Amino acid sequence: MSAVEVVFERRGVGAPLVLLHGIGHHWAAWSPVLDRLAEAHDVIAVDLPGFGRSPVPAAGLPADMPGLVAAVVELFAALGLDRPHVAGNSLGGAIALELAAAGAVSSATALSPAGFCTPRELRWALTVLTLHRNAARLPEPVLRSLFGNPALRTLALGMILARPNRMALAEALADARALREARAFRAVARAFRAVARAGRGYAFAGAPTVPVTVAWGTRDRILPYRQAALARTRLPAARHLDLTGCGHVPMHDDPELVASVILDTTGARAA
Repeated sequence: MSAVEVVFERRGVGAPLVLLHGIGHHWAAWSPVLDRLAEAHDVIAVDLPGFGRSPVPAAGLPADMPGLVAAVVELFAALGLDRPHVAGNSLGGAIALELAAAGAVSSATALSPAGFCTPRELRWALTVLTLHRNAARLPEPVLRSLFGNPALRTLALGMILARPNRMALAEALADARALREARAFRAVARAFRAVARAGRGYAFAGAPTVPVTVAWGTRDRILPYRQAALARTRLPAARHLDLTGCGHVPMHDDPELVASVILDTTGARAA
């Protein structure tokens, strides 16, 4: 735990790479790709403030996206990281793009990033996630039975993953606990509603000064793949890729593909 009270998992050696999860998730979302990334990087997968095991900050939760970004920059300083590489999914992808726009990172990979949806699309995403959060409050034995049955697991997780049966039972249960106990869920949801109402996008002053990749799951049902077209329009200088056959959390659907996309962006595969 750092001075800014953020819990993280750290593995590997090399140039630092910080991994940022989505709303209601935790650092373990990156477990399928951690070891692969750690072959080339000093990987730090974090629980964002108020998510996972990271406590709510004493000063309160960040009220908006700039506050979330500032908290991550503060974490960089606490860990002695000077412009690390960063990769994020959903909420984490939005933060990664903001960090790149601010010149605070050496590269940014955004997987199905939030921030390219209409207010209606955002309401859909938050409604689906809230329903999942409510379901996560079922008793643990019920959840264990649900996730232990392949057909029921597909029904329960099919909105988030394209290939739910690739997720281990223990991982599914841990994700349910993280979503259920996500103290920052409502505050972050409110912040994103404000962003969507304002029609705010990501506007680099010019071409990004660092490598930026936006990669979207073609079977994403939370932030649907059609939003990738708007991302291409708003970030024309970024590299845009399709994650074929992947859902909203592609690290579980195709770990090798996701790891390759991140390593290509950081330059590790070209080294």
